Amino acid sequence: MNFEQQWLEYDYNPFIVFNENGKIISANSEAQFLLGAITPSALFELAKVYASVNFGFKTTFIELVYGRYKFFGVTVGYKDEEQIGIKLYQAPSFKLNTHKPEGELTNIFTITDLCIATHSISSPITYTKSYDPTIPEIIVNSNKLIKVLNKMYDCVEENETIDTKVFYRVGEHIKYDGKKYSIFSISVNAKNINTKQSTELKALAENNNFYIEISSSLTINIPMITA
Repeated sequence: MNFEQQWLEYDYNPFIVFNENGKIISANSEAQFLLGAITPSALFELAKVYASVNFGFKTTFIELVYGRYKFFGVTVGYKDEEQIGIKLYQAPSFKLNTHKPEGELTNIFTITDLCIATHSISSPITYTKSYDPTIPEIIVNSNKLIKVLNKMYDCVEENETIDTKVFYRVGEHIKYDGKKYSIFSISVNAKNINTKQSTELKALAENNNFYIEISSSLTINIPMITA
């Protein structure tokens, strides 16, 4: 996978390419999660509806909701009759604490791997993961984050497979003292989420000044503060 392909793969926005019969030729990581909420045929029809009359690309601003996913627009492109691609743009869906987080410079991947290792010991669960390598070390209270991450994995311990994704939220940011900071997320995805544990998770996250998004997956959203 070259650098350009990696950008597409780790893009926060779903991207799918279909052939002329509506069969998926390629789909990035986020699109694969989206396909748990909507069928490929429905997305193929959406692409045809918002495609330009002639060959080329067309962007349309439209509100779409599929399960936990909310979108504010789509870009559809095709250069021949054999393939058509669609990219959906996710809308911001959360608010963050207005107080700038304090802590130490932390490698977020090391923290996440530590929590996965803790839960995978003597466990039959298959843990998969996909990380955006462009996310730098960030300032965060690592002890508090570890507590929240461990609780996230507690919520999904009754599953055969658990997928963890660390990704940059394109186009989303928060301001502290007049300065903009980008946002990234750690998302834990599994088929079954323990309701009681997730209620405790939400309270724990709020008490530690983290915002947790609980739907068909568990997602913690963190400002990318590097200094």
